[in-house]
Amino acid sequence: MKLSAHFSLSELTKSATALRHGIDNTPNPAQIENLRLLCEKVLEPVRANYHRSMTPSSGFRCLELNRRIGSKDSSQHTRGEAVDFEVAGVDNLDLFNWIRDNLKYDQLILEFYKPGIPSSGWCHVSYKRTGNRNMAFDIK
Repeated sequence: MKLSAHFSLSELTKSATALRHGIDNTPNPAQIENLRLLCEKVLEPVRANYHRSMTPSSGFRCLELNRRIGSKDSSQHTRGEAVDFEVAGVDNLDLFNWIRDNLKYDQLILEFYKPGIPSSGWCHVSYKRTGNRNMAFDIK
């Protein structure tokens, strides 16, 4: 199932951890609609800006999967509102800055980035149907 022009549901739900542990990581219709918005409002504009294909490293995570990887139950990944990704050949700090300056989002987090190492870390971006806070910060 296509969520947008360049992103599929399978890309946003894939998980090696889920496969290893036999966890069904299938989102419900409301979560799928949230993923569709996330693709349209965040991933597609990023792809268009950088003219590069990209694959999210983590999108939707059902509660069981989310707990298995040690994340909080309140994670926006469990609602289909968050994605972690990088764009090959783009410094993650530059990606973070472009998203911060050009898109609407709920939270934007530059996770585990090390200055001077462009491919270190990744960007976490969440988007909600309403009430986006445009909160941006980094986690070392």
